[in-house]
Amino acid sequence: MLAASRRLMFRSPNVLNRTRAIAKHMSGVAGTKPPSDAEAEPLVRFESTLGLRTYALNRPKKLNALNDEMLSLLHPKIEEWDKAELAQVIVGTGVGRAFCAGGDVESVITYAADEATRHKALDFFKREFDLDLFLASLRKPYVALLDGHTMGGGVGLAANAPFRVATENTVFAMPETKIGYSPDVGSSYYMSRLDGELGTYLALTGDVLRGRAVFEHGFATHFIPSRRIPMLLDRLSNLETIDRALIDRTLEELSSEREQEEPPAPFIEDTRVALDRAFQHDRVERIVADLELFSQDSDPAVRQWASATLKMLQERSPTSLKVALKAIRLGKEQTLVEALNMELKIATAFCNGASPDFATGVTAVLVTKSKGIPEWKPSRLEEVTDEIVDRFFSPHSPFLKNAPAVSDQGVARGASARSQHKYTLPTEKEIRDVITGQDPDSGTMGYTLDDLLEYFYDSTKGKSGVNEKVLEVVRRKTTVVDNNDGNFVWLRWNS
Repeated sequence: MLAASRRLMFRSPNVLNRTRAIAKHMSGVAGTKPPSDAEAEPLVRFESTLGLRTYALNRPKKLNALNDEMLSLLHPKIEEWDKAELAQVIVGTGVGRAFCAGGDVESVITYAADEATRHKALDFFKREFDLDLFLASLRKPYVALLDGHTMGGGVGLAANAPFRVATENTVFAMPETKIGYSPDVGSSYYMSRLDGELGTYLALTGDVLRGRAVFEHGFATHFIPSRRIPMLLDRLSNLETIDRALIDRTLEELSSEREQEEPPAPFIEDTRVALDRAFQHDRVERIVADLELFSQDSDPAVRQWASATLKMLQERSPTSLKVALKAIRLGKEQTLVEALNMELKIATAFCNGASPDFATGVTAVLVTKSKGIPEWKPSRLEEVTDEIVDRFFSPHSPFLKNAPAVSDQGVARGASARSQHKYTLPTEKEIRDVITGQDPDSGTMGYTLDDLLEYFYDSTKGKSGVNEKVLEVVRRKTTVVDNNDGNFVWLRWNS
């Protein structure tokens, strides 16, 4: 890291000038001052610097929430860049305090309220999901800079990028159950593949991850301080290759290790054990029952977490909770295309009146900004019957009439060929497979802790944060066993 810093410090004047030019031209990108109202600014800025192609969402007062015009600008330009011979790397970012805080749901519910304009609401969802799928299958490397609020539709723009960079400014959430809707933009696919039941928890509660936790809990692939973003853009603009391994190394060189004064990630140790146990169920009522037990736990941290989680669930739409849970469970066994099409059906059912909660939630939370719990109908979990949930999933549901489908047209090739977790910290499954010998490269001998740390340090080429992740998983998921000579050294995975 020190060597990388020195290389950055003692660069030629021309390179430093390019760095300043990029910093200037990205003025207003997350964390800096947005443009004034007097300036005629496009809703998306497109920039080309050497081999770098950058889009910057430019609707800062709305936290860069996606609308129809932005979708119309983004898709054709990114498709053009993906085909351009001179383009080497595509970067997505945002102006002001957000990368993108979601979609323009206020317009969606206005369209959906009138049967004559409802097709516009469904078309918005289809175009948004089409863009997400296309971004998942770009030929060119794609880097999403999550330097600010990244929620809902913004998560969809980033989720399937091979490189997802969190900073200290990142605020990550899928808060759809707060507004009587269900997490979409592929969340049933990618959130169901996070470690344990973390994705289930985030999808149902809409809880927020901040800063380094977005990286440590497996959504972001790298953590880079916001002040280093101009350096990163300069480095990327000078690449003359689309080699993803080189881009990964470039990002790693600008990464930073956890500082001693930084708080730990929120979902670790006993709290994480409780989370995985409570949210393993396929019925929301059983999740709530486990949380009630954990709210009486002897561990103060577990008690506090469980009580706060119960409060969050009590404030969410009961219908949304049950729909979201079923979608997450189905999405774990689906391809990205299948998951997006399932979520398009869910969006269609909401727009066609399968539940009034979407309109109720958006109005209460975003329009009137009313205090208290919105008037959900039904208002209690036990009143949300299987028949109500089937309205969103059953092929015979009348509420799924005219449901659109994503335009696959072969664009999913990259999504299937590229692992969602290729550049993230090791997943729990990867750590388990090495310890149990299921990983083909792990060998047949048992692993000591030192062996395991060395294995993942080497396999990730010394990735920032890898030791901390492995150690946290080992503490929760393994037991040290006897070597038959009195030395307790080998790791055994707890079933």
